[in-house]
Amino acid sequence: MNKGFIGIELGSTRIKSVLIGEDHRPVGAGSFEWESTLENGIWTYGLDEVWNGIQGSFRSLAEDVRRRYGTEPGPVSGIGISAMMHGYLVFDAAGNQLTGFRTWRNTSTEPAAEKLTRLFQFNIPQRWSIAHLYQAILNRESHIKDIAFMTTLAGYVHSRLTGEKVIGIGDASGMFPVDSATGNYDAAMADKFDELIAEDCGLKLKNILPRVLTAGEKAGRLTPEGARLLSPDGLIEPGVPLCPPEGDAGTGMVATNSIAERTGNISAGTSIFSMVVLEKGLSAVYKEIDMVTTPAGRPVAMVHCNNGAADLDAWIGLFDEVLRSFGVGADKPALYETLYRQALGGEADCGGLVAYNYLAGEPITGLEEGRPLFTRMPDSRLTLGNFMRCNLFSAMGALKTGMDILTEQEGVQVEQLLGHGGLFKVRAVAQGLMASALNIPVAVMETAGEGGAWGIALLAAYAALRDAGETLDEYLEKKVFGGAAGDLMQPVESDVAGFSAFMDNYTRGLAIEKAAVAALKQ
Repeated sequence: MNKGFIGIELGSTRIKSVLIGEDHRPVGAGSFEWESTLENGIWTYGLDEVWNGIQGSFRSLAEDVRRRYGTEPGPVSGIGISAMMHGYLVFDAAGNQLTGFRTWRNTSTEPAAEKLTRLFQFNIPQRWSIAHLYQAILNRESHIKDIAFMTTLAGYVHSRLTGEKVIGIGDASGMFPVDSATGNYDAAMADKFDELIAEDCGLKLKNILPRVLTAGEKAGRLTPEGARLLSPDGLIEPGVPLCPPEGDAGTGMVATNSIAERTGNISAGTSIFSMVVLEKGLSAVYKEIDMVTTPAGRPVAMVHCNNGAADLDAWIGLFDEVLRSFGVGADKPALYETLYRQALGGEADCGGLVAYNYLAGEPITGLEEGRPLFTRMPDSRLTLGNFMRCNLFSAMGALKTGMDILTEQEGVQVEQLLGHGGLFKVRAVAQGLMASALNIPVAVMETAGEGGAWGIALLAAYAALRDAGETLDEYLEKKVFGGAAGDLMQPVESDVAGFSAFMDNYTRGLAIEKAAVAALKQ
């Protein structure tokens, strides 16, 4: 391998590192499992955990390369950092963290999000960084006066590795609205925000936001301190160039070659979201739809749901515990494979079963908090197949609400969606059910399991290997995917009708979920 590129993505439950060669194929991978904690009502991760996890993931990658090839993971010609988007990370002029990291999962900024949406006439979701900042201002939090830098998790890691306070445009578009024409934050909206807060504090957005870069631009090099942070064992040398840091939505688009108009993808893990590249803007502002961009700056409609497969994972963990109580062992991949496939034998409408996977709030369906919930009518058919199908459908319910706005109200044309993430690892189960749920063909590539870590590694390679004037979509199509479209599954008429019946129950039952939130207080 003459040149290698490393991608590191900090996901909600796993920090993954991938090493690719010049042919863009993964040659090694490592991971580190972690999870957020709920502290004083706030979902957060400690920054010490960030570095412990990155180092563990990189060490795991190095061990994988040694096991496969008997050598160290080098030479490295580029690095990319990706992470879950949005949230609130603020620092003073000396680089000290001013308050705990507030992740995308928090739904505590409704007053700020609503006021900013009206002010900008542009949807500002609760999880966006600007909503968190304005809510902190409304709350008169004492740290506001000391803010010198606000960024995302990917932007923070990148700044510590390189000393550069920059961010990829896709990740930036989840902090504050961006203007695709200028490739920067929307200037008119930034002025409106500065005027809004002028009496409350002396902040100016341009002074605290990271500089915006598009895919392929230079974003700094690994400093000696950054090299030690990445690998205290000295496995990587300073001086390696880094591509602009990106959010997990953008790297998911790259990993599925979904950055051209009429293309789109679904990322399904702890959260679940779809990204559809638009030919033109939407006719109205919708609270269910975020307007973000690709890593190259094209406008994208994003339907983001806070709750994905985490509750389903908990149920599978329960089944694993049952098996082990009988002295029966089953490895996790086999357990997932077996239980997911049971869903294919369930009734099309899940036999009347209904579930809500709401570990956190779900703004799309009007929930500020979540209470995982499973319910049924006395005459519902409680079988394993129906139960598994119901919980898979539950992971798609909120997404369906937002996607219907795009396809039915706005008439957005989507030729197919590319699926990636943990929900799609079991072949042809969630993929087929998703196609019927959204009534859109869904494809999954062999690389679907590599996800965003592979996507950001591809962006690192693009920054180093692209030809002069070569766009990102040209590079991906010609040099990475070569026309590969993945295995495509079409909607099945009976399953489309079955999901529709499930959604009728799901929609009516939201009142139960809201009652559970009101009755069961943390």
